[in-house]
Amino acid sequence: MSKFVNASIGRKFLMSISGLFLILFIAVHLTVNLLLIFDDSGDLYNNAAHFMVTNPFIRTMEPILGLGFLIHIIWSFILEYRYLNARPIRYSKRKSGANSSWESRNMFVLGALVLVFLIIHIIDFYWVIRFRPEVMESATVSGLEMEDTYTLVANLFKTSIIYDIFYVIGAVLLGFHLSHGFWSAFQTLGMNNKNWMKRLQSVGMVYALIVAVGFSVIPLYFLIKF
Repeated sequence: MSKFVNASIGRKFLMSISGLFLILFIAVHLTVNLLLIFDDSGDLYNNAAHFMVTNPFIRTMEPILGLGFLIHIIWSFILEYRYLNARPIRYSKRKSGANSSWESRNMFVLGALVLVFLIIHIIDFYWVIRFRPEVMESATVSGLEMEDTYTLVANLFKTSIIYDIFYVIGAVLLGFHLSHGFWSAFQTLGMNNKNWMKRLQSVGMVYALIVAVGFSVIPLYFLIKF
């Protein structure tokens, strides 16, 4: 196992598997977050958030999700470090640009910027929801009392233009990261013939666009409407 992990293909395999796992998580996370703009009462979002924090399966998946993030982040640093050591003299920008896309050449930088966004996002929302529930308001939905997660999220978007802009920038960076990472993950797993690559690249671009626009719409909705 250690030989596989230390080998180039092993490291890329772990990056691909953890990346695909996170792509699935992002799709679920976006679906839940979009409930913010479909019900101004907050009932839909509060119900979904309450389900996410009380469902035994999802609670069990939380540490696995955290491990997936750690593997993906740590391995990206390892791969970048080994790449730089292997090629101390970088190719010219012209040659690099002719053989690869801007996203592929800047995946590490994009990933690092997304990581900064993720850390701030966790501090503002996840940390409060999971570890400081006493500071949150309560809400009653269909006779069931629960934490008012909607108010926590909505108030930040309503009151901070800076955070709204920051959130949109984070969504766009994530979209760029995914536009290459989506099909690259499948390529590493062997789906790299000509026909499959064209399809996966198209699907990846559509998915990245949906993610970038979907997450961006949420703060813009609160900024414009409220």
